[in-house]
Amino acid sequence: MSNAFKTFFLMTVLTVAFVFIGGILGGRTGAFIALVFAAGMNFYSYWFSDKLVLKRYNAREVGPDDNSRLYRIVENLSQRAGLPMPKVYVVPNNTPNAFATGRNPEHAAVAATTGILELLDDDELSGVIGHELTHVKNRDMLTGTIAASLAGAITMLGQFSRFSTDRRSNPLLTMFLIIGAPVAAMIIRMAISRVREFAADKGGAEISGKPLALANALNKLHYGVKKFPMRQGKETDSHLFIINPFFGGLQKLFATHPPVEERIKRLEELSHSIH
Repeated sequence: MSNAFKTFFLMTVLTVAFVFIGGILGGRTGAFIALVFAAGMNFYSYWFSDKLVLKRYNAREVGPDDNSRLYRIVENLSQRAGLPMPKVYVVPNNTPNAFATGRNPEHAAVAATTGILELLDDDELSGVIGHELTHVKNRDMLTGTIAASLAGAITMLGQFSRFSTDRRSNPLLTMFLIIGAPVAAMIIRMAISRVREFAADKGGAEISGKPLALANALNKLHYGVKKFPMRQGKETDSHLFIINPFFGGLQKLFATHPPVEERIKRLEELSHSIH
């Protein structure tokens, strides 16, 4: 089953769940109100994501005159991927990581921490940047925002059920709407994020031409973020990074990333097929 089909299927499940729950509680009107509120909040973040996230992590822009190794790699791979040159930022943080943001390829930004620049060689860093550029190319920010809006709307509908006149007559249904449905929606949203990470790994390996270098980078980053966990920022940003830099809580159930071991295995298999 392809990553694209998995994404489509999971998005369809979220949509059907939203329509079904909305019909139970408030018909079209109640569902529409919940969707508008959730979409409004998430699309604000989507439209201004580059400015919000880059400011949060104190990112500093680098350009062609800065003799930046990072800028050179991003420029080279952007040309290979057929993408507009994104803005390039360095985040002053020893946690080794990288992320891409921006609402579309024409307004994209790629950022890397000082930690990752110190840890990885050029081939490994190229694999990581290829991964981030694939997120840009696939417009994964938009996919994530739509999924977040649907999951948020389902959560709102669950809260609306607290005030439903039918809550006493069917307490089990009310319990499902308040707790079960929002949790299920969040799990599906996280599953979509994991599928997009697999797709970005594959795309990154193809753009850089170095699947094993990306596999090596993921292995280094896996241990690097444990040694130097992120001390600033927000856990809700975890889906942006190539490796989740935050720990604690229900990380496995609500994981935004697939297991690193599985990602490395798939890249090794991809390397065999390329060569």
